Amino acid sequence: MATDFKSIPLIDISPLVEKWDDPNLALDKGVAEVVRELDEACREAGFFYVKGHGIPDYLIKEIRNISRQFFHLPYEEKLKIKLSAATGYRGYQRVGENVTKGVPDMHEAIDCYKEVKPGMYGSMGEAMEGSNQWPNDPPNFAKLMEEYVNLCTDLSKKIMRGIALALGLSVDAFEGNKAGDPFWVLRIIGYPVLYHTNGTEMPKNDIGW
Repeated sequence: MATDFKSIPLIDISPLVEKWDDPNLALDKGVAEVVRELDEACREAGFFYVKGHGIPDYLIKEIRNISRQFFHLPYEEKLKIKLSAATGYRGYQRVGENVTKGVPDMHEAIDCYKEVKPGMYGSMGEAMEGSNQWPNDPPNFAKLMEEYVNLCTDLSKKIMRGIALALGLSVDAFEGNKAGDPFWVLRIIGYPVLYHTNGTEMPKNDIGW
């Protein structure tokens, strides 16, 4: 049962990342500490940050830079990959189009999901069938994002091994037929500075202000 936590835990998962495929993973003291922290974070907060994840800093910086470049493009250019039902709800969403609890969220975004082929998830997955929409400008946008997604997906499998151990399960409990081919979501978000026509800033009751 969650408690009244004051901050989201930050866990150094480097021992787990380093030894995730070791046959004696569960016996390693460093991994055991990571497993303990994962268990505590999931039970007490329900969320956690990680460091020591192994994703290169240079790639994270490139992802941030190329995302900013896209969001600084003219609106008409961004609309070339507009989100719609026809695209499987993948693509660009303009500022204020996303609504949270009836209130417009003052951000713009590109929604990306695991690509779903027709029939992959039966009738339940029909709405999500489609391929991701990547802009041609900036160049290399798709290549960088797909590399990042692949690394994050691989990282998630390693973290799930730690969570499996925290639950007293076998290290590979969330692999194979049970959860070995996960559905992933990536939302690339930009929060522009917005102003009223009189020069004053947007009201604070707008989410994302």
